[in-house]
Amino acid sequence: MPVVKAGLEGVAVGATAISDVDGIAGKLIYRGIDIHELASKSTFEETAYLIWFGKLPTRAQLDVLKTQLAKEAPVAPGVIDALKRLPAGVAPMDALRSAISLLHHYDPDRDDNSIEAAQRKAIRLTAQTATVTAAIERMRRGKEPISPDPTLGYAANFVWMLNGEKPHETAARSLDIALILHADHGFNASTFAARVITSTLTDIHSAITGAVGCLKGPLHGGANEAVMKTLLEVQKKVAAGEIKDIEDWTRKALADKKLLMGFGHRVYKTEDPRATHLRRMSKELCDQAGQPWWFEWSSKMEEIVKAEKGLNPNVDFYSATVYYVLGFPPDMYTCLFAVARMNGWTAHVIEQLSNNRIIRPESEWIGPNDVPYVPIEERG
Repeated sequence: MPVVKAGLEGVAVGATAISDVDGIAGKLIYRGIDIHELASKSTFEETAYLIWFGKLPTRAQLDVLKTQLAKEAPVAPGVIDALKRLPAGVAPMDALRSAISLLHHYDPDRDDNSIEAAQRKAIRLTAQTATVTAAIERMRRGKEPISPDPTLGYAANFVWMLNGEKPHETAARSLDIALILHADHGFNASTFAARVITSTLTDIHSAITGAVGCLKGPLHGGANEAVMKTLLEVQKKVAAGEIKDIEDWTRKALADKKLLMGFGHRVYKTEDPRATHLRRMSKELCDQAGQPWWFEWSSKMEEIVKAEKGLNPNVDFYSATVYYVLGFPPDMYTCLFAVARMNGWTAHVIEQLSNNRIIRPESEWIGPNDVPYVPIEERG
């Protein structure tokens, strides 16, 4: 009989050299390099090269990758036209899922499933996901999409396409770090989904479309949106005099056994190492934006939840306020997650293809046996 573990908890389903999550020590490494090193010293483009190719790039290699990302950032007009024809009110993640699938039809390597083509498509997908995500948000605002600026770095260009303004250096660097922190995270649900789809030897766009659909689920990619909605709710209640402050709200929520998003993690038993950087970034950006209360409220909530429940904040908790003061609406947060994770997803697709065997687990039968067939005339 196969061993059954709900949610595959504690079950190793494959081998990878891309990233490793040590939940006991609270460590995350990409290709052997600690996330703290990368967040402090690297850029998203350099980290993307590391994740795809297994080593840090030389100056020449990094320049080539930056050129490729800039060259591949524009998307076919047909993709934008199709997104414009989506029904009003379509959620951003639904629109993004459709866009990824549409990109396949315009990809020059769409019929080539070789490793070499997959590497080219990985760069193309990473470049174009930022473009279509920014376009989706602008069209929701009733504005026309903005073409990418090849002179800007990946993070700065994303902000440019979103707002039509070149971001302040601090804002661009903060988003750059956030993208690094979200680039990969072991065999999480969406990454595993992408590998399962890839194992059938379908195309990379199908695998990534499945990953986006998986990330859309609130148990995977929507927690930071929920965190920000909570903080906005607290702001309204404080303004209306319904509650005294964030401490009042948090203690009541805990007493009512309300689920507080952004705390605890399936793997980490100590602080999520990504939260360490996002906490610092939240304070810096909230102060700079003249909205220090977002960080102060988050910090107070963390203090209470840690004391009362022993739970640490995860990557979603402080990323909520980071994205908010950078100008991103909460319902776009999961799309931002996808923009960063495209790097990791595509790396896992390539790794799966490099040593592929179709993923086909066993299951435990819990239904009845020897049930007789009853003719339709005799069925009650």
